[in-house]
Amino acid sequence: MNWYDRVVLPYLIDMACSMPMVQQQRRQVVPGAHGRVLEIGMGTGRNLAFYDRSRVTRLVGVDPALQMHRLAQKRSRQAGIEVELMGLSAEQLPTEDASFDTVVCTYTLCSIPDAAQALSEVRRVLVPGGKLLFCEHGRAPDASVRRWQDRLQPLWGTLAGGCHLGRDIPGLLDAAGFVCKTQSAYLAGPKPMTFHYWGEAQAA
Repeated sequence: MNWYDRVVLPYLIDMACSMPMVQQQRRQVVPGAHGRVLEIGMGTGRNLAFYDRSRVTRLVGVDPALQMHRLAQKRSRQAGIEVELMGLSAEQLPTEDASFDTVVCTYTLCSIPDAAQALSEVRRVLVPGGKLLFCEHGRAPDASVRRWQDRLQPLWGTLAGGCHLGRDIPGLLDAAGFVCKTQSAYLAGPKPMTFHYWGEAQAA
């Protein structure tokens, strides 16, 4: 890992993830988590303040970026919610089938190398009837915006830790066998970066 990825990138990601419109998106999604909860791509723990502690019996967070775990642990203490952190990506989860009631995924599918495999794992570890709560930026509905997403991707991916501007979030969820209640809209900011999908999904 180079100096930029180790020192600069976590700071930039944490700053981007703290923007008011991003925090508002988290506020719409995360409080719905209940029971045994798995959060994939926990990062610096920006979601922790939004969990309803009275509804969560266990919280496990996975993220391969070990350099972000220290801040996630600090935010865990500030929020008064205990989290078990694992330094790994979501493509191969070391948990049994049907072991979580809720999976939370915010601003994560854009940067997981194999998002399809990660969603397959999410489906495996959810109990029957369990929910995936998600909020992601992704592929825009307008052709002109999609062209800009494609043009910017080579530079954006390098600077943003492998983030993909134009991933087809509904397509990925559908292919993984989820039925979704999805909302979508442009948020404030440059359109190639701000088309969002959010909602909940269950295995078909």
